[in-house]
Amino acid sequence: SISQPAISSSIYGRWRLLHTDNANTASPIQRKAVDSSAFPIYQDIVVDQSKQQLIVSQVVKFNEKFELKVDALASTSAYPLDELTERKGDGNILGLNVLGISKIGDDATVDDRRPDSRIDFVFDEGKFEFGNDFSIPYPVPFRLPFLRDAVKGWIDITYLSDKVRISRGNKGTTFILLKE
Repeated sequence: SISQPAISSSIYGRWRLLHTDNANTASPIQRKAVDSSAFPIYQDIVVDQSKQQLIVSQVVKFNEKFELKVDALASTSAYPLDELTERKGDGNILGLNVLGISKIGDDATVDDRRPDSRIDFVFDEGKFEFGNDFSIPYPVPFRLPFLRDAVKGWIDITYLSDKVRISRGNKGTTFILLKE
């Protein structure tokens, strides 16, 4: 595996989801959103050069002109984001698994033996895009203060090559992706 994968130049670009194990800690929405058997799903990891900001986007392509794109502000040692403080809650809202159950505390600790292998993120906005001309906002208010902690997460990169990435998310889900 490439060392320091979260800050390696190989991490940037479009990744197509090949497989996920859909951990039972995922939310019902997440289970559907990462089901690549129905529609192609991608993860874009890019730097917004104008803001020097790392962005991780989840993209579900329904067809060539229609997709759902959910953007997250991301943080690594190369692109730190002050807003990304440690997550406090596990995601249960009134005892319900609405947004998925996240690891917190000691279970969420970064592996010191694998420096720069985590990308932290906070979901920021989403939209349904209909070609280049029209879009509709995704109806999840990611920026509401009482939801902000619940929409934080991370991706631990367990393996990275120029073509393949294996990652584990903050809810325990494993993702296998292929570089496009």
